[in-house]
Amino acid sequence: MTVAVTTLTSAPSLARVFATSALTAYGKKGSVLPDRTLRLEGVRVDRDHLVAYQRLCAFGVGDVLPHTYPHILGFPLQASVMSARDFPLALPGMVHLANAITVHRRLTADDALDITVSARDLRPHLKGRVVDLVTEVDVAGERVWESRSTYLSRGGSNPDAAQEAAAPDLPPGDPVAVLRIPEDIGRRYAAVSGDVNPIHLHPLTAKAMGFPRAIAHGMWTGARTIAAVSNAAGDPSTSQIRFRKPVFLPSTVEITRAASGDSVVAGMRSRKNPETEHLVLTLA
Repeated sequence: MTVAVTTLTSAPSLARVFATSALTAYGKKGSVLPDRTLRLEGVRVDRDHLVAYQRLCAFGVGDVLPHTYPHILGFPLQASVMSARDFPLALPGMVHLANAITVHRRLTADDALDITVSARDLRPHLKGRVVDLVTEVDVAGERVWESRSTYLSRGGSNPDAAQEAAAPDLPPGDPVAVLRIPEDIGRRYAAVSGDVNPIHLHPLTAKAMGFPRAIAHGMWTGARTIAAVSNAAGDPSTSQIRFRKPVFLPSTVEITRAASGDSVVAGMRSRKNPETEHLVLTLA
C-alpha cells in the first residue's frame, strides 16, 4: 500500500493546532485512521531551546540531545495528525499512556534531522480507545531515533479490550531522588514543548477535561526520571515508559531505581502515599 506523505516547509504552530483541535473535536466517532504521514526535513536544533529543555528536565547542559528531546521536535507533527478532521479521536483531553524510544546513535545540535510522524494501530481500551503515534528521525538517510507514543481517548467502556502487556514493578526501597513539583510545571513545560493540552495548564481547564487538578505532562515526568537515574541520557539506548497514575499539581514524588546488568528499572511514586505509582521506566 502506498502511504501518502506530506512534506511540510516548517513546523506547525502548536497554538494554532490546539485551537483547531477544539473546533474539530465534537462528534468524532470514526474507526479508521487516515492514511497520512507528515514529514519535516532538515530540522535544525535551536541551542537556546535545547538548553531551556535540558534545564527544565535536569539534563546536563550541552550540545548532545537528551534521550527524549527529539520527541519535542516531532510533537507538532503528532498534534497535527491528531487534530485533522478525519482523525477519529479528539485531541483535547487525550492522555499519554506509554512511550517507547530507541536512540540508535548520539545526536547533537549540529545534526540536520528529517522527522516523520504517522498514526497506527487504533484499538479499543478498557477506558476508551488508544492509538500509537510513531515518530522516526533520520540523518542523511540513516535512522537515528524513533519512538512510539500511545495515547488514550477516554470515553465509553470496552470490557473485552485486549490487555496491554504488563509493565515491571516499581523498584522498592529508599528513593534515589525526591522531587517537589510546583503547580506551574505544566505551564513551564508547555512553554518549552508547545504542548498546551488544557489538562496540564490550570485547575479550571483541567476540570473542564474531567480532572480534579492540572496534571504534569507525561513526557516531562518521564524525562525527569531518566535524568535522575542516568548519566548518559544521550547515548544509544532504549526506554519503555508506562504512565500509571497522573501527577496532580503540585506534588512531591520519589524516584526509585534498581539495576540489572546494563538495564535500569526506575519508578516515580507519591512521597505522601508511596502506593500511588505514577510511572515505571526501563532503560537499557
